[in-house]
Amino acid sequence: MKSAKEKITFRGLKEIPPISISMGTMLWNKTGTWRYLKPRYVNKTPPCNEACPAGNDIEGFMVLTREGKSREAWELIKEENPFPGVCGRVCFHPCESSCNRREYDEALSIHGIERFIADSQMERKQGRPSPKVKKKEKVAVIGSGPAGLTCAYHLARMGYGVTVFESHSFPGGILRTGIPEYRLPRPILDQEISDIQACGVEIKTNCCIGRDIPFGDLKSFQAVFIATGAHRGKALNMEGENLKGIFSGLDLLKRIRTGERPLLGEKAMVMGGGNVAIDVSRSALRLGVKNVEIYYRRSREEMPAISEEVEEALREGVKIHFLTSPIRILGKEGKVVGAECVKMVLGEPDETGRKRPVSIEGSGFKVGADAIIAAIGEDPDLSFLPQEVPIDRGLIQADGMGFVHVKGIFAGGDVANPIHTVAGAIGSGKKAAVAIHEYLQGGWLKEKIGMIQVGTKGTISMKKYLDPPKGEANPPVLSFTEVNTAYFEHQPRISNASLPVGERRDFQEIFFGLADEMAQREATRCFNCGVCNACDNCWVYCPDVAVRREKDRYEIDYDYCKGCGICFEECPRGAILLEEEGR
Repeated sequence: MKSAKEKITFRGLKEIPPISISMGTMLWNKTGTWRYLKPRYVNKTPPCNEACPAGNDIEGFMVLTREGKSREAWELIKEENPFPGVCGRVCFHPCESSCNRREYDEALSIHGIERFIADSQMERKQGRPSPKVKKKEKVAVIGSGPAGLTCAYHLARMGYGVTVFESHSFPGGILRTGIPEYRLPRPILDQEISDIQACGVEIKTNCCIGRDIPFGDLKSFQAVFIATGAHRGKALNMEGENLKGIFSGLDLLKRIRTGERPLLGEKAMVMGGGNVAIDVSRSALRLGVKNVEIYYRRSREEMPAISEEVEEALREGVKIHFLTSPIRILGKEGKVVGAECVKMVLGEPDETGRKRPVSIEGSGFKVGADAIIAAIGEDPDLSFLPQEVPIDRGLIQADGMGFVHVKGIFAGGDVANPIHTVAGAIGSGKKAAVAIHEYLQGGWLKEKIGMIQVGTKGTISMKKYLDPPKGEANPPVLSFTEVNTAYFEHQPRISNASLPVGERRDFQEIFFGLADEMAQREATRCFNCGVCNACDNCWVYCPDVAVRREKDRYEIDYDYCKGCGICFEECPRGAILLEEEGR
């Protein structure tokens, strides 16, 4: 007796038991009248697509990657996001946290595959065709960070003449000045900015609006998108913050990116728990600081920095003191010598939803330091704006699509959003491009938002906007419980390898990309949640031969479908709905 899991193999016709078959037809018996449940094909929304702030069609580029179509995968990403090489390195990849595969074994290495796709096209010989300016309206973009360049990119693709004004000598914004070279090498950023310029975007550097050009002089443009980012470190507001040896985290990162090597002594103290705090700590190690310690007033769970980056910082030797807060900077002869700190405990949630840190009375202690680096947050500089632009709590007040509700003015990225992420800035730039196009062409965007949304988290699809789908515009997101895991095998995740910790003493990129075969193999782990991939299960298992196959498409003949639900149950990816029959 064979077990239920053992395969039965017939070595010849004689071993096959008798099977009853009929040579007649049952087409005369239209059993569709028996039905009270009705199956219907619908491509649902993969949860990774919904979670991507930049709006990438992740499921789509997984299919192309496993088929070896790297160029087509790159083109698909570029429909939504001009920065696949950047995002493949520095994005906090919420798509992986939402990946259904995570509930089965391990989340798909979406981050690594996106980087592979981008890197595979770095040496391409033929670029994409440049869109031509077709529309008479011109748009000004202030700031060449991820939000500004993304907005300019999509507007240029739609035929607008776009001019980007950048106050620094080189474009890129926070991507160039605030992210260390070991995470984002300069050639990657340069290549992707070059691609944006090839679309017809003009970038004017060393041109500061409010200093070199008054804001009022932008009246020759029919719309203005403000995306100047948040580049000013928050003040510590504590005794001793003007002593020599105090550094702003963002300013220090900028100086390092421009080739400086500031002297920080042998022991550096970093205040904060975000990405800047982690980046500047790891950069300090590379500058030769022997002892780098982070002091963060909340716990690890509340730390806003990317989890993987925190892990790498710990591996490299950075020490992190949680639930600890500096309250006073100590100095001697005008120079920093340390700080006084207190222990904290988490209380009730504050306005951000995180538990508020409360100091423990009598827990004070002193820490020595040669340098103190403040990385407690960043603010935008909005001093150049006209009075009619609404500002609240240091941010421009714009709606979800970037419209400021002042004629022709839009805003996005860190100047309008308190949560600072690269992917979020890219998504806001894309939304603003759509809003600007609707504004200039006299459209009515509110009626179209539902058609271009991807799930419920605010992501939109430029591809849907430019080429509206024929089916359901925003189908439901597929949950893990709807995946038929019987059709999948457990497989280990393939991730990027990295430099050994002992070799990370300069600013060389520490992670290596996936090889072609590795990327294809990892892409095969994708469930393709909610998307029919023509596996034939519905066609093979239908007992009434009610499913018809037309190339890679299926149709149900409801004259014969009894609504048994076998196709629904056996669909590996949940691309079939089973609904109550309408009477």
